Amino acid sequence: MRVSLKDVAAHAGVSIKTVSNVVNNYQHVTPAMRERVQRSIDALGYRPNLAARHLRKGRTGIIALALPELGNPYFAELAAAVIDSAAAHDYIVLLDHTGGRREQEILVSQGFRARVIDGLILSPIELETEDLRDQTENVPLVLLGERDYDLPYDHIAIDNVAAARAAVRHLVRLGRREVAFIGARRGRSEPAQLRVRGWREELSAAGLPSDEGLVAATDGWGHADGAAAMARILESGRSPDAVFAYNDPMAIGAMRVLHERGLRVPEDVAVVGFDDVVEGRFGAVTLTSVSPDKEAIGRLAVESVLARLGGGEEPEPRRVWADYQLVERESTLGRAAPGRGVLG
Repeated sequence: MRVSLKDVAAHAGVSIKTVSNVVNNYQHVTPAMRERVQRSIDALGYRPNLAARHLRKGRTGIIALALPELGNPYFAELAAAVIDSAAAHDYIVLLDHTGGRREQEILVSQGFRARVIDGLILSPIELETEDLRDQTENVPLVLLGERDYDLPYDHIAIDNVAAARAAVRHLVRLGRREVAFIGARRGRSEPAQLRVRGWREELSAAGLPSDEGLVAATDGWGHADGAAAMARILESGRSPDAVFAYNDPMAIGAMRVLHERGLRVPEDVAVVGFDDVVEGRFGAVTLTSVSPDKEAIGRLAVESVLARLGGGEEPEPRRVWADYQLVERESTLGRAAPGRGVLG
């Protein structure tokens, strides 16, 4: 049998309004009264009807999160951060998979689910500025990632150029001089372009050439793509003493090929990834990686959506830079690596 506010009020010997104030966390309830009502809530097993609460405010209680790759560990961990943050505000998250395809990103951004969601968090890959400029649905939209659209939407990202420079700087300080980059995108990809740019800038700052023969472009960003890119560099006759990979799966794929070719990590070739996914922390050689603050990105995205649902004057669109750090592990420091984090 479902327990109602009336049942809790009767059990606690207070008014239904008082119970409602406690359930909705109103600040003017005294600590003693809050404790009294909470005891009755716990004793009866009362659970608030969140759907009814949202409907009273003209909302659905649902935020959509559209990601390009649900199988990518980074996006899986980011989704978990968004879901946890939304739950703290009594919202649930509807996941959507765009595959990084423009037509799907347009469909999502144009609000085809506008009637069932209160807001959209979108991580686009191929979406163009004109696609967003034509948006007609009045649903709060928050963008994630590094594509710069110069449009009035909240945008949350990390500084990819600075993060890439921190990764390459680490390798240079370890005495590495032939630093390869794997994961440059054959098609358009602003994150890949920015990370290659950071690679070039840091090598130039160190007085080292940014040898384009050490840049391997790929169609995808998975383990197999990293392995194939590493193999192509080695088969070209190049002998890098370090590799900076677009992401952790590619770095792990590259390390597998290095092992198969009899090259030791990090003694012969040091390797740095990007995204700091869980998988990289448990391999035979733990992976040094740029670690974006995924929890902060998820929290900021949810808070940005909710800020535009709060009523009153709508906040100005903002671009927010989330923090990151370089976490140094065995793939660059060897077996004695403590797994310490270093800010970029």
